[in-house]
Amino acid sequence: MAVAASLPAEHAAHPDPVRLKRIGLWLFFFSESILFGLFLSARFYLEGIEAEHLDQALGLGITIILLLSSVTAYTAETAIEHDRRGIAVLGLVLTILLGLVFAAGVGVEWSTAEFSRHEAFGTVFFSMTGLHASHVVSGIVLLVLALIQLLRGRFSSKDHWPISGVVMYWHFVDVVWVFYYPALYLVQGV
Repeated sequence: MAVAASLPAEHAAHPDPVRLKRIGLWLFFFSESILFGLFLSARFYLEGIEAEHLDQALGLGITIILLLSSVTAYTAETAIEHDRRGIAVLGLVLTILLGLVFAAGVGVEWSTAEFSRHEAFGTVFFSMTGLHASHVVSGIVLLVLALIQLLRGRFSSKDHWPISGVVMYWHFVDVVWVFYYPALYLVQGV
């Protein structure tokens, strides 16, 4: 407390806290991109591994579901920016449901996979999808928390950074899958 009181007035508070939060979120995305990129590079480092035993229809289906969830998330964010609370609630609910369907689809893929985690492709597949799924689940939790706050009247067109931040995170997770899906499901015999 004494340290804050002794700082000059211009250092007491950041003039634009939302800008500072956005910078922090982008730094987080940068660090997470390195992590996801390392897992992706491991996929291509292990030459000759095949994706022949994956359920291609399921992979495409969950990819479409995840991309649709980005549309509903964007709808929620845009709606709250215009004080359209009902549409924002609907957008968040649909995003959460689509995220749950995606996570369930990954679970189905795991339970029906015809390869072992002890094989090279199995190790890569379960590691990459597990890392991504953990981010999807954390995104769902954040979306639920934002939805609860929205239902309590917390956000408006003038104060909606938490929803914007969660939606940016959700888009980031979706973009990661746009790279992971072809690397796991479409690339054969690297």
